[in-house]
Amino acid sequence: MMLLKLALRNIFRNRRRSLLTLLSMSGGYFLLATMLSMSEGSYSHIINLFTQDHTGHVQVHHSDYLSRPSPYKTIDNLSLLLEQISQQDDVTSASPRIYAPALAFANDKTFPVQVIGIDPHLEARTTLLAQKVTQGSWLENSMTGQGLFTAMIGSSLAKNLHLGVGDELILISQGIDGSIANDIFSISAIVGTAESYERNNVYLSLLGANEFLSTNNQAHEIAIALENQSQARHFAANIDLPPELTAAPWQKIEESFYKSMQVDKKGNYISLAVIMFLVSIGVLNTVLMGTMERTREFGVLKAIGTRSELVFMLILLESALLAIASCIVGLLLALLPITYLSRTGLLLPEPIDIGGVQFQVMLGEFSAFVLLLPAITVIASTVLVSLFPAYRAATTVPVQAMQAT
Repeated sequence: MMLLKLALRNIFRNRRRSLLTLLSMSGGYFLLATMLSMSEGSYSHIINLFTQDHTGHVQVHHSDYLSRPSPYKTIDNLSLLLEQISQQDDVTSASPRIYAPALAFANDKTFPVQVIGIDPHLEARTTLLAQKVTQGSWLENSMTGQGLFTAMIGSSLAKNLHLGVGDELILISQGIDGSIANDIFSISAIVGTAESYERNNVYLSLLGANEFLSTNNQAHEIAIALENQSQARHFAANIDLPPELTAAPWQKIEESFYKSMQVDKKGNYISLAVIMFLVSIGVLNTVLMGTMERTREFGVLKAIGTRSELVFMLILLESALLAIASCIVGLLLALLPITYLSRTGLLLPEPIDIGGVQFQVMLGEFSAFVLLLPAITVIASTVLVSLFPAYRAATTVPVQAMQAT
C-alpha cells in the first residue's frame, strides 16, 4: 500500500510531464485499436463474402477428391448424410453439389463449361448465388411445360454463345455410369459477371443433374455454412463422417487466398509494431529523465535502508499506473470511431476484386480482442522500457547519488 502511495505521489508531483506521457500512450492505444479494428474487421468481412460466395465454411468430399478430382469419387447415401450434418449445432445450412466438365452448344458455337448440379433451396441458404441472378428467375427443381430441365448460365458463357433467358442450350458430357450424357436445357437465368466465379458455369437443379449424369442420390461435394467462420477448422476436425469421406475447412480449400491474406495481415502487424515502438521510445525518454532527476531521492531512500527491489518495483509501478490510465483514456477516445467503423464502415470509391469477390465496404470490428490487445501491448511495452531506468535507480550507490547535482 505504501508503495502505491509513493508511486501516485511521484506521478502527480510532475503533472505536466505525466500528462504528456499519458497522452502519448493514449494516442498509441487509440491508433493501435482503430487500425486493429479496421484490419480484423476488413479481413473478417472479406472472409465472410468469400466463403458465402461459393465455397462455404467447410466442404465434405471423397477422401482425395480435392487433390485428384474425378466424377467417380462420389458421396453416397446423400440424404442420410445431409440430415446428419444439418443436425450439428454450429451448422446453419448444407448444400450438395455435383460437378462435371461438359461441352456447351448453341447457335452453331461450342464452349467448354463446368456443369454444377445444386439443390436450389439449400444452395440459396448456403451461398450468395441466388443474389447474383442478373436476368431471369432462380432455378427450379422441376421441368418446363416442354419437358426440359432449366439451367442457369454464367454471363461470359451467355455472351460467348449469344444466349438469353428462354433460349435452349445443349450439353454433352460423360455420365458417372460411363455413358455419354447429352440433353437440352432451357435457360432460366443469367448469373454473375464477367469477373465472377460463375462466369463460365452451367447450374442445373440436383434433379436435372442426376438425370443428365446418371447419378442416384449422390454428390461430389457438400458445402456447409456455419454460424461463424472462425469455427471452420474445429468443425472440420471433429465432424463424424464415414471413413471414405473427409471434411476440409475453407482455409485448406482456398489455401492460396488464405496464405496471401495471412501475409498481408503480418504486414499490418509490422506497421502496428512500428507505432508502438515510437510510443515506447517516448516513454523510455520520459521515465529515464524522471529517474535521473530523482537520483538524490533514491540515494536517500537507499541510505535509510530501503531495499533495492522496492526501488525497482516503485519505478515499474509508476510506469504501469501511467500505462493503465492511458489505456482507459485511449479506450474512451476509441470507442466512438470503432463503433462507427463496425456498423457503417468506409465506402471505397471503386470496388476491389478479391478472389473473384467484389469488395467495396471496409468494416471495422468491435470485439474484446480489438480492445484488449492494444491495452496489453501498451502496458507490456511500457513496463519493458522501464526496466532499464528501474534497474539504474535500484543499483544507485547512496553516497554517489546524494553527491549528484
